[in-house]
Amino acid sequence: MRQLSANPVIFAPMALFNYMIWNGSPVIVEFGSFSLRWYGLFFALGFLISQQLLYYMFRKEGKPEKDVDTLTIYMVISTIIGARLGHVLFYDAEMLWNDPLQVFLPFEFSPFRFTGLQGLASHGAAIGILFALWLYARKRKPGQNYMQVLDRIVILVALTGALIRLGNYFNSEIIGKPTDKGIGVIFVNRLTEALEETTTGDRTLVQSVEYARIDSLAPQNGIVPLHAYVFFEMGVSEAEARNVLDFDVNMILSRRLSEFFDISQGKVPYELGQEKDGRYAAKITVNAISRHPAQLYEAISCVLLFLLLFGIWTRYKENLPTGLIFGIFMIVLWTLRFLYEFLKEPQADFENSMPIVFGHPLFMGQLLSVPMIIVGIFVLIRALGNNNKSEAASQ
Repeated sequence: MRQLSANPVIFAPMALFNYMIWNGSPVIVEFGSFSLRWYGLFFALGFLISQQLLYYMFRKEGKPEKDVDTLTIYMVISTIIGARLGHVLFYDAEMLWNDPLQVFLPFEFSPFRFTGLQGLASHGAAIGILFALWLYARKRKPGQNYMQVLDRIVILVALTGALIRLGNYFNSEIIGKPTDKGIGVIFVNRLTEALEETTTGDRTLVQSVEYARIDSLAPQNGIVPLHAYVFFEMGVSEAEARNVLDFDVNMILSRRLSEFFDISQGKVPYELGQEKDGRYAAKITVNAISRHPAQLYEAISCVLLFLLLFGIWTRYKENLPTGLIFGIFMIVLWTLRFLYEFLKEPQADFENSMPIVFGHPLFMGQLLSVPMIIVGIFVLIRALGNNNKSEAASQ
Protein backbone atom coordinates (compact mmCIF):
# COMPACT_ATOMS: atom_id res chain seq x y z
CA MET A 1 0.00 0.00 0.00
CA ARG A 2 1.09 3.54 -0.64
CA GLN A 3 2.59 5.37 2.36
CA LEU A 4 1.37 8.95 2.95
CA SER A 5 2.24 11.71 5.40
CA ALA A 6 0.22 11.76 8.61
CA ASN A 7 -0.21 15.53 8.25
CA PRO A 8 -3.47 16.82 6.72
CA VAL A 9 -3.30 17.97 3.11
CA ILE A 10 -4.17 21.65 3.31
CA PHE A 11 -3.11 22.85 -0.10
CA ALA A 12 -2.16 20.00 -2.38
CA PRO A 13 1.03 20.49 -4.47
CA MET A 14 0.79 22.12 -7.86
CA ALA A 15 0.10 19.50 -10.49
CA LEU A 16 -1.60 19.17 -13.83
CA PHE A 17 -4.88 20.57 -12.50
CA ASN A 18 -4.52 23.33 -9.94
CA TYR A 19 -7.44 22.67 -7.61
CA MET A 20 -6.83 22.48 -3.86
CA ILE A 21 -7.63 19.75 -1.34
CA TRP A 22 -8.78 20.84 2.14
CA ASN A 23 -8.37 18.14 4.79
CA GLY A 24 -7.72 20.32 7.84
CA SER A 25 -9.58 19.46 11.03
CA PRO A 26 -12.09 22.05 12.32
CA VAL A 27 -11.16 20.96 15.87
CA ILE A 28 -8.00 22.16 17.62
CA VAL A 29 -8.28 20.00 20.75
CA GLU A 30 -10.98 17.98 22.49
CA PHE A 31 -11.70 17.53 26.20
CA GLY A 32 -14.40 14.87 26.53
CA SER A 33 -17.62 16.32 25.12
CA PHE A 34 -16.08 19.78 24.80
CA SER A 35 -13.97 20.74 21.79
CA LEU A 36 -12.06 23.91 20.97
CA ARG A 37 -12.65 24.67 17.31
CA TRP A 38 -10.79 26.93 14.89
CA TYR A 39 -14.02 28.84 14.22
CA GLY A 40 -14.37 29.79 17.87
CA LEU A 41 -10.69 30.76 18.08
CA PHE A 42 -10.89 33.01 15.01
CA PHE A 43 -14.13 34.53 16.31
CA ALA A 44 -12.49 35.39 19.63
CA LEU A 45 -9.29 36.61 17.96
CA GLY A 46 -11.35 39.05 15.91
CA PHE A 47 -12.56 40.78 19.06
CA LEU A 48 -9.21 40.63 20.85
CA ILE A 49 -7.29 42.16 17.95
CA SER A 50 -10.04 44.73 17.39
CA GLN A 51 -9.88 45.78 21.02
CA GLN A 52 -6.13 46.44 20.79
CA LEU A 53 -6.58 48.43 17.58
CA LEU A 54 -9.36 50.40 19.23
CA TYR A 55 -7.05 51.29 22.12
CA TYR A 56 -4.58 52.58 19.55
CA MET A 57 -7.22 54.64 17.74
CA PHE A 58 -8.56 56.16 20.94
CA ARG A 59 -5.04 57.16 22.03
CA LYS A 60 -4.35 58.80 18.69
CA GLU A 61 -7.60 60.78 18.88
CA GLY A 62 -7.24 61.72 22.53
CA LYS A 63 -10.32 59.81 23.66
CA PRO A 64 -10.58 58.03 27.03
CA GLU A 65 -9.19 54.51 26.66
CA LYS A 66 -11.39 53.23 29.49
CA ASP A 67 -14.34 53.52 27.11
CA VAL A 68 -12.79 50.80 24.93
CA ASP A 69 -13.65 48.08 27.46
CA THR A 70 -17.27 49.19 27.58
CA LEU A 71 -17.44 49.40 23.81
CA THR A 72 -15.95 45.91 23.48
CA ILE A 73 -18.65 44.46 25.74
CA TYR A 74 -21.35 46.12 23.63
CA MET A 75 -19.76 44.71 20.46
CA VAL A 76 -19.35 41.13 21.68
CA ILE A 77 -22.86 40.82 23.09
CA SER A 78 -24.59 42.53 20.17
CA THR A 79 -22.67 40.48 17.59
CA ILE A 80 -23.50 37.11 19.14
CA ILE A 81 -27.15 37.89 19.90
CA GLY A 82 -27.74 39.68 16.59
CA ALA A 83 -26.01 37.01 14.50
CA ARG A 84 -27.85 34.17 16.21
CA LEU A 85 -31.29 35.80 16.06
CA GLY A 86 -30.61 36.82 12.48
CA HIS A 87 -29.92 33.23 11.46
CA VAL A 88 -33.04 31.95 13.20
CA LEU A 89 -35.35 34.67 11.85
CA PHE A 90 -33.95 34.81 8.31
CA TYR A 91 -33.07 31.15 7.68
CA ASP A 92 -34.57 28.84 10.31
CA ALA A 93 -37.68 30.43 11.84
CA GLU A 94 -39.19 27.01 12.60
CA MET A 95 -36.67 26.64 15.43
CA LEU A 96 -38.62 29.25 17.41
CA TRP A 97 -41.55 26.84 17.91
CA ASN A 98 -39.93 23.44 17.25
CA ASP A 99 -36.87 23.77 19.49
CA PRO A 100 -36.72 27.23 21.11
CA LEU A 101 -34.07 26.20 23.65
CA GLN A 102 -31.56 25.66 20.84
CA VAL A 103 -31.76 29.31 19.81
CA PHE A 104 -29.17 30.23 22.44
CA LEU A 105 -28.12 26.94 24.09
CA PRO A 106 -24.61 25.96 22.89
CA PHE A 107 -24.98 22.24 23.68
CA GLU A 108 -27.18 19.18 23.13
CA PHE A 109 -28.60 16.96 25.89
CA SER A 110 -28.88 13.45 24.41
CA PRO A 111 -26.07 12.63 24.39
CA PHE A 112 -24.67 15.69 26.12
CA ARG A 113 -22.10 17.50 24.01
CA PHE A 114 -20.96 21.05 23.43
CA THR A 115 -21.97 22.24 19.95
CA GLY A 116 -21.59 26.01 20.04
CA LEU A 117 -24.21 28.12 18.32
CA GLN A 118 -24.99 26.30 15.08
CA GLY A 119 -25.81 29.13 12.69
CA LEU A 120 -24.86 32.81 12.76
CA ALA A 121 -25.96 35.40 10.18
CA SER A 122 -23.81 38.40 9.30
CA HIS A 123 -26.85 40.56 8.49
CA GLY A 124 -28.25 39.86 11.95
CA ALA A 125 -24.88 40.76 13.47
CA ALA A 126 -24.89 44.03 11.52
CA ILE A 127 -28.35 44.98 12.78
CA GLY A 128 -27.37 44.04 16.34
CA ILE A 129 -24.20 46.13 16.19
CA LEU A 130 -25.99 49.18 14.76
CA PHE A 131 -28.55 49.06 17.56
CA ALA A 132 -26.00 48.43 20.33
CA LEU A 133 -23.74 51.27 19.20
CA TRP A 134 -26.74 53.59 19.15
CA LEU A 135 -27.34 52.69 22.80
CA TYR A 136 -23.64 53.15 23.55
CA ALA A 137 -23.46 56.58 21.88
CA ARG A 138 -26.49 57.80 23.86
CA LYS A 139 -24.65 57.20 27.14
CA ARG A 140 -21.23 58.52 26.18
CA LYS A 141 -19.77 61.96 26.66
CA PRO A 142 -19.89 64.57 23.88
CA GLY A 143 -17.36 63.86 21.15
CA GLN A 144 -18.47 60.26 20.65
CA ASN A 145 -21.60 60.67 18.60
CA TYR A 146 -23.24 57.72 16.91
CA MET A 147 -21.85 58.17 13.41
CA GLN A 148 -18.31 58.86 14.61
CA VAL A 149 -18.38 55.66 16.64
CA LEU A 150 -19.61 53.75 13.58
CA ASP A 151 -16.80 55.21 11.47
CA ARG A 152 -14.23 53.66 13.79
CA ILE A 153 -15.96 50.41 14.57
CA VAL A 154 -16.61 49.31 10.97
CA ILE A 155 -12.85 49.33 10.35
CA LEU A 156 -12.53 46.64 12.99
CA VAL A 157 -15.67 44.82 11.85
CA ALA A 158 -14.02 44.29 8.45
CA LEU A 159 -11.02 42.62 10.09
CA THR A 160 -13.19 40.50 12.39
CA GLY A 161 -15.31 39.48 9.40
CA ALA A 162 -12.19 38.18 7.63
CA LEU A 163 -11.31 35.97 10.61
CA ILE A 164 -14.86 34.66 10.93
CA ARG A 165 -14.95 33.70 7.26
CA LEU A 166 -11.63 31.92 7.73
CA GLY A 167 -13.33 29.98 10.51
CA ASN A 168 -16.14 29.10 8.09
CA TYR A 169 -13.50 27.71 5.75
CA PHE A 170 -12.13 25.45 8.49
CA ASN A 171 -15.70 24.27 9.14
CA SER A 172 -16.32 23.60 5.42
CA GLU A 173 -19.48 25.71 5.56
CA ILE A 174 -20.93 28.50 3.38
CA ILE A 175 -19.57 26.59 0.39
CA GLY A 176 -19.53 27.79 -3.20
CA LYS A 177 -20.94 26.29 -6.36
CA PRO A 178 -19.05 23.54 -8.25
CA THR A 179 -16.31 24.78 -10.59
CA ASP A 180 -13.79 23.33 -13.03
CA LYS A 181 -11.48 26.30 -12.50
CA GLY A 182 -8.09 25.86 -10.88
CA ILE A 183 -9.08 27.98 -7.90
CA GLY A 184 -11.63 25.38 -6.80
CA VAL A 185 -11.33 23.65 -3.43
CA ILE A 186 -12.25 20.06 -2.60
CA PHE A 187 -13.53 19.82 0.98
CA VAL A 188 -12.71 16.35 2.24
CA ASN A 189 -12.27 17.00 5.97
CA ARG A 190 -15.89 16.10 6.76
CA LEU A 191 -15.27 12.59 5.37
CA THR A 192 -12.02 12.32 7.33
CA GLU A 193 -13.77 13.40 10.52
CA ALA A 194 -16.65 10.96 10.01
CA LEU A 195 -14.40 7.97 9.27
CA GLU A 196 -12.12 8.69 12.22
CA GLU A 197 -15.22 8.56 14.44
CA THR A 198 -16.24 5.05 13.32
CA THR A 199 -16.21 2.65 16.24
CA THR A 200 -17.14 -0.85 17.24
CA GLY A 201 -17.93 -1.16 20.91
CA ASP A 202 -15.51 1.23 22.58
CA ARG A 203 -12.77 0.86 19.95
CA THR A 204 -11.92 3.42 17.26
CA LEU A 205 -11.40 1.71 13.91
CA VAL A 206 -9.80 4.32 11.64
CA GLN A 207 -6.53 6.00 12.57
CA SER A 208 -6.23 8.50 9.70
CA VAL A 209 -7.32 9.31 6.17
CA GLU A 210 -5.16 10.91 3.47
CA TYR A 211 -5.93 11.98 -0.10
CA ALA A 212 -4.16 12.07 -3.44
CA ARG A 213 -5.26 13.56 -6.71
CA ILE A 214 -5.51 11.54 -9.91
CA ASP A 215 -3.66 13.87 -12.25
CA SER A 216 -4.70 12.11 -15.44
CA LEU A 217 -8.34 13.10 -14.85
CA ALA A 218 -9.57 16.68 -15.20
CA PRO A 219 -12.60 18.04 -13.32
CA GLN A 220 -15.88 17.62 -15.19
CA ASN A 221 -18.77 19.80 -13.98
CA GLY A 222 -16.80 20.23 -10.77
CA ILE A 223 -16.49 16.46 -10.16
CA VAL A 224 -12.93 15.32 -9.39
CA PRO A 225 -11.98 11.65 -8.81
CA LEU A 226 -9.65 11.24 -5.82
CA HIS A 227 -7.85 8.41 -4.10
CA ALA A 228 -8.51 8.31 -0.36
CA TYR A 229 -6.14 6.20 1.74
CA VAL A 230 -7.79 4.86 4.88
CA PHE A 231 -5.37 3.65 7.57
CA PHE A 232 -6.95 1.44 10.23
CA GLU A 233 -5.93 1.16 13.86
CA MET A 234 -3.62 -1.65 14.90
CA GLY A 235 -5.64 -4.71 15.83
CA VAL A 236 -8.57 -4.01 13.50
CA SER A 237 -9.45 -7.26 11.71
CA GLU A 238 -9.96 -7.66 7.98
CA ALA A 239 -13.69 -8.24 8.54
CA GLU A 240 -13.99 -5.02 10.56
CA ALA A 241 -12.07 -3.07 7.92
CA ARG A 242 -14.26 -4.42 5.12
CA ASN A 243 -17.39 -3.55 7.09
CA VAL A 244 -16.23 0.07 7.29
CA LEU A 245 -15.43 0.11 3.55
CA ASP A 246 -18.59 -1.71 2.42
CA PHE A 247 -21.11 0.05 4.64
CA ASP A 248 -19.85 3.04 6.64
CA VAL A 249 -18.13 4.81 3.75
CA ASN A 250 -21.16 4.59 1.46
CA MET A 251 -23.61 5.51 4.23
CA ILE A 252 -21.55 8.55 5.26
CA LEU A 253 -21.26 9.81 1.68
CA SER A 254 -24.91 9.31 0.74
CA ARG A 255 -26.58 10.49 3.95
CA ARG A 256 -24.29 13.21 5.27
CA LEU A 257 -21.88 14.46 2.62
CA SER A 258 -23.74 14.63 -0.68
CA GLU A 259 -22.84 18.34 -1.01
CA PHE A 260 -19.11 17.45 -1.01
CA PHE A 261 -19.10 14.19 -2.99
CA ASP A 262 -20.92 12.91 -6.06
CA ILE A 263 -22.87 9.90 -4.84
CA SER A 264 -24.21 8.91 -8.27
CA GLN A 265 -21.18 6.64 -8.77
CA GLY A 266 -22.88 4.08 -6.56
CA LYS A 267 -20.86 1.84 -4.26
CA VAL A 268 -17.35 3.20 -3.71
CA PRO A 269 -14.64 0.85 -5.09
CA TYR A 270 -11.67 0.00 -2.88
CA GLU A 271 -8.54 -2.10 -2.51
CA LEU A 272 -7.61 -3.51 0.90
CA GLY A 273 -4.16 -4.63 1.99
CA GLN A 274 -1.80 -4.81 4.95
CA GLU A 275 1.08 -2.52 5.88
CA LYS A 276 4.47 -3.88 7.00
CA ASP A 277 3.45 -3.46 10.63
CA GLY A 278 0.39 -5.67 10.10
CA ARG A 279 -2.33 -3.03 10.23
CA TYR A 280 -4.84 -2.81 7.38
CA ALA A 281 -5.00 0.07 4.91
CA ALA A 282 -7.30 0.69 1.97
CA LYS A 283 -7.31 2.79 -1.15
CA ILE A 284 -10.78 3.98 -2.13
CA THR A 285 -11.75 6.06 -5.15
CA VAL A 286 -14.29 8.80 -4.52
CA ASN A 287 -15.79 11.44 -6.78
CA ALA A 288 -15.32 14.70 -4.90
CA ILE A 289 -16.81 18.07 -5.90
CA SER A 290 -14.48 21.01 -6.50
CA ARG A 291 -16.19 24.21 -5.31
CA HIS A 292 -15.59 27.93 -5.26
CA PRO A 293 -13.99 28.78 -1.87
CA ALA A 294 -16.58 31.48 -1.20
CA GLN A 295 -15.39 31.81 2.40
CA LEU A 296 -11.88 32.73 1.23
CA TYR A 297 -13.21 35.20 -1.35
CA GLU A 298 -15.02 37.05 1.42
CA ALA A 299 -12.11 36.77 3.87
CA ILE A 300 -9.65 38.28 1.39
CA SER A 301 -12.13 41.02 0.48
CA CYS A 302 -12.59 41.89 4.16
CA VAL A 303 -8.84 42.15 4.69
CA LEU A 304 -8.50 44.49 1.72
CA LEU A 305 -11.47 46.53 2.94
CA PHE A 306 -9.90 46.76 6.40
CA LEU A 307 -6.63 48.04 4.90
CA LEU A 308 -8.51 50.62 2.80
CA LEU A 309 -10.58 51.95 5.70
CA PHE A 310 -7.71 51.93 8.18
CA GLY A 311 -5.58 53.77 5.63
CA ILE A 312 -8.27 56.44 5.21
CA TRP A 313 -8.56 56.85 8.97
CA THR A 314 -4.77 57.04 9.44
CA ARG A 315 -4.33 59.73 6.81
CA TYR A 316 -7.44 61.86 7.34
CA LYS A 317 -8.56 61.19 10.93
CA GLU A 318 -8.22 64.86 11.95
CA ASN A 319 -10.33 66.09 9.03
CA LEU A 320 -12.46 63.03 8.38
CA PRO A 321 -16.04 63.80 7.27
CA THR A 322 -18.39 62.13 9.72
CA GLY A 323 -19.96 59.05 8.13
CA LEU A 324 -17.44 58.74 5.27
CA ILE A 325 -15.82 55.49 6.45
CA PHE A 326 -19.15 53.96 7.48
CA GLY A 327 -20.69 54.78 4.10
CA ILE A 328 -17.77 53.27 2.17
CA PHE A 329 -17.86 50.17 4.37
CA MET A 330 -21.57 49.58 3.86
CA ILE A 331 -21.42 50.04 0.10
CA VAL A 332 -18.31 47.91 -0.53
CA LEU A 333 -18.99 45.10 1.94
CA TRP A 334 -22.62 44.48 1.09
CA THR A 335 -22.16 44.94 -2.66
CA LEU A 336 -19.47 42.27 -2.59
CA ARG A 337 -21.70 40.08 -0.45
CA PHE A 338 -24.50 40.50 -3.00
CA LEU A 339 -22.17 39.47 -5.84
CA TYR A 340 -20.54 36.56 -4.00
CA GLU A 341 -23.95 35.02 -3.38
CA PHE A 342 -24.07 34.17 -7.10
CA LEU A 343 -21.15 31.80 -6.45
CA LYS A 344 -22.61 30.19 -3.32
CA GLU A 345 -24.90 27.30 -2.59
CA PRO A 346 -28.13 28.22 -0.73
CA GLN A 347 -27.96 28.22 3.08
CA ALA A 348 -31.61 27.10 3.37
CA ASP A 349 -33.83 24.99 1.11
CA PHE A 350 -36.44 27.74 0.67
CA GLU A 351 -33.87 29.89 -1.17
CA ASN A 352 -34.07 27.59 -4.20
CA SER A 353 -37.66 28.74 -4.79
CA MET A 354 -36.89 32.46 -4.65
CA PRO A 355 -37.11 34.73 -7.75
CA ILE A 356 -34.57 34.02 -10.49
CA VAL A 357 -32.08 36.78 -11.40
CA PHE A 358 -29.49 36.16 -14.14
CA GLY A 359 -30.32 32.45 -13.99
CA HIS A 360 -29.75 32.33 -10.22
CA PRO A 361 -32.24 32.39 -7.33
CA LEU A 362 -32.11 35.67 -5.43
CA PHE A 363 -30.90 34.40 -2.07
CA MET A 364 -31.91 35.80 1.30
CA GLY A 365 -28.41 37.18 1.79
CA GLN A 366 -28.80 39.26 -1.36
CA LEU A 367 -32.21 40.61 -0.38
CA LEU A 368 -30.87 41.63 3.01
CA SER A 369 -27.80 43.27 1.46
CA VAL A 370 -29.82 45.70 -0.67
CA PRO A 371 -31.06 47.92 2.19
CA MET A 372 -27.54 47.89 3.67
CA ILE A 373 -26.14 49.21 0.39
CA ILE A 374 -28.84 51.90 0.22
CA VAL A 375 -28.01 53.03 3.77
CA GLY A 376 -24.34 53.23 2.80
CA ILE A 377 -25.06 55.34 -0.28
CA PHE A 378 -27.26 57.71 1.74
CA VAL A 379 -24.66 58.13 4.50
CA LEU A 380 -21.79 58.61 2.05
CA ILE A 381 -23.65 61.27 0.04
CA ARG A 382 -24.58 63.06 3.26
CA ALA A 383 -20.99 62.90 4.56
CA LEU A 384 -19.55 64.32 1.35
CA GLY A 385 -22.27 66.98 1.21
CA ASN A 386 -21.64 68.10 4.78
CA ASN A 387 -17.90 68.18 4.12
CA ASN A 388 -18.40 70.43 1.06
CA LYS A 389 -20.56 72.77 3.13
CA SER A 390 -17.91 72.93 5.85
CA GLU A 391 -15.19 73.74 3.32
CA ALA A 392 -17.35 76.46 1.72
CA ALA A 393 -18.11 78.00 5.11
CA SER A 394 -14.42 78.14 6.01
CA GLN A 395 -13.49 80.03 2.85
